Amino acid sequence: MINTYDSYVKESGAITIEQMRKMHENMMLEIGEDEDALELYDDLCNAIFPYADLRAKWHTFSIEEKMDKDSFRTACHDNVILHFNMIARYLKMQGKEVQWREQLGDEKADKAVRKGIGDFGCYIIFVNSICAR
Repeated sequence: MINTYDSYVKESGAITIEQMRKMHENMMLEIGEDEDALELYDDLCNAIFPYADLRAKWHTFSIEEKMDKDSFRTACHDNVILHFNMIARYLKMQGKEVQWREQLGDEKADKAVRKGIGDFGCYIIFVNSICAR
């Protein structure tokens, strides 16, 4: 199966690249030079790496491999959400609006929101990857 961005944006709950770009830009503006926020951002990226790696390889796995790795992928995804929530909570305590987190939605109220949070995490890794030229 060959995936394309066009097939992604047709999916329910998909977040466009432009929406993710704006959310990430707002996130970076709120983080600014705050050393604690920057550390939380690094922790977030470190939480995203294993999740994004598994997610990128998911279509190459056999059904057996998917069954074997599914609980680990869920745990990684939960960890990503936890780190997004940690940085959002910290920034709110610093008086920031954190609208990017509001835009992602409440994963407890709507389980489909989990996918969007994972998408945004993969976007962050994408940006970090292409900036590491």
